[in-house]
Amino acid sequence: MEDLKKIKWGFIGCGEATEKKSGPAFSIIPGSSVEAVMSRNKEKARSYAERHYIPKWYTDAQELVEDPDVNAIYIATPPSSHATYAIMAMKNGKPAYVEKPLAASYEECTRINRISQETGVPCFAAYYRRYLPYFLKIKELLQEGHIGRVLNVQVRFAVPPRDLDYNSQNRPWRVIRDIAGGGYFYDLAPHQLDLLQELFGPIIRAQGYCTNRKGLYSTEDSVSAAFEFADGLPGSGSWCFVAHESAKTDRIEIIGDKGQICFSVFTYDPIALHTENGRREIIVTNPEHVQLPLIKQVVEHLQKKNVCTCDSVSATTVNWVMDKILGKL
Repeated sequence: MEDLKKIKWGFIGCGEATEKKSGPAFSIIPGSSVEAVMSRNKEKARSYAERHYIPKWYTDAQELVEDPDVNAIYIATPPSSHATYAIMAMKNGKPAYVEKPLAASYEECTRINRISQETGVPCFAAYYRRYLPYFLKIKELLQEGHIGRVLNVQVRFAVPPRDLDYNSQNRPWRVIRDIAGGGYFYDLAPHQLDLLQELFGPIIRAQGYCTNRKGLYSTEDSVSAAFEFADGLPGSGSWCFVAHESAKTDRIEIIGDKGQICFSVFTYDPIALHTENGRREIIVTNPEHVQLPLIKQVVEHLQKKNVCTCDSVSATTVNWVMDKILGKL
């Protein structure tokens, strides 16, 4: 791979998530710019390029990857195409930054890693919560020993169905297994599972019980799981994507022998620290473009100014855990 001083990105995919969470960040970071964008929808590609002042737009991914003015690829498509596009980029000598989950299965993740190793071209995954101030604060509280030795970790997540879930004629891609890898569990749980492994190391055992309770779509809508980290720390999780509004929950509890830490993953509620001194709320503000800290790390890694550990190898463990929970492995 050539030495990169100016990182010139090409986007494959320009969906809603790129509008604010990630897209603008690529042009904010020094030494980074967006040169081209691709969507199979011509009008969508043109509109995105015009609105974000991007010089070029394409409807063919291969053309974008082969553009000499592009030297790095951001892949923001549904998971079923992640491996194809990441491998296409790396075989053309261009690093890839891939939206989560890394791929639609653990097996596809291993393919990405193999090509990265063979080509020497890095691939990164968009597990941006690792670098957000909110979650860095949780890591700091743990490292400072505020709750002592961690004994147990519990994930609880419940949301009502989305309006689109009731449309039997036009299912959201996130509930179509062949596109998403699973249902909403495969779309939302990756952030929670990656964050926990960032805090406590790899999960080495996992099993789950999955069901479809409401019948709105064919993939799982309720999941319960148990898992174990390498040091023996046990954890459990409960996910329901068809809950009543009153049951809405976004919560992780880290239980220690001197207290506990409670926090959310998606709503960024105040962090609650429980100790012998009582309950304390900690408010932490994240940047407007939440992927900015991670993208900065990726850019600086490619410029050889820093090391970003959020690579495809570290992201693969998330798919392994999810596939074990869903019975795919």
